[in-house]
Amino acid sequence: MLRHVPFLQKKISNREFGIMQGLYRLIDHVHPYIPASVALFGIKPGQTVIDYGCGPGRYTVEFARLVTGSGKVVAVDLVEIALQETQKKLEAGGFENYELVLARDYDSGIADNTADAVFAIDMFHHIADTDAFLQELHRIAKPDALLLFSGGHMLRKTLKKKVDHSGLWKLTEERREFITYKPKEPA
Repeated sequence: MLRHVPFLQKKISNREFGIMQGLYRLIDHVHPYIPASVALFGIKPGQTVIDYGCGPGRYTVEFARLVTGSGKVVAVDLVEIALQETQKKLEAGGFENYELVLARDYDSGIADNTADAVFAIDMFHHIADTDAFLQELHRIAKPDALLLFSGGHMLRKTLKKKVDHSGLWKLTEERREFITYKPKEPA
């Protein structure tokens, strides 16, 4: 029997999203740290970058700036208003090198082996079935892709345990600001 496991532990409402976005605007105004943080991620021109759980697109715009016109940013979220806000920011920045994807549970609809890098920033703690989520990221990642987790409301020890449990990813770098993985080859 197939059972449905919700993607998020609790789906965010439009009202909650609005409050979150207001807080982010305040934070970004007081302490604009995102460009400096993203500069550490190693994004290169021409790459295809997935911003999984893009929220209001705070990082997506920086990713689009770094991959330049020949690269592509794919912003993925389960919440339609998040993608609408991300699109507004990208359009305001004059970017055309992006795609918006409304994911359905653990299926992003993105083609296999698409991503040079997948970023899961401050969102992993929301995932109900981390193994299914990590399987989807593995499917869309190229064999040499980077998976980066940054920020969040989950202890790093817990995050690493969940990623290790999937058996799909090998740890490649651990810094104060982020932790990165590469896909393991299928057994």
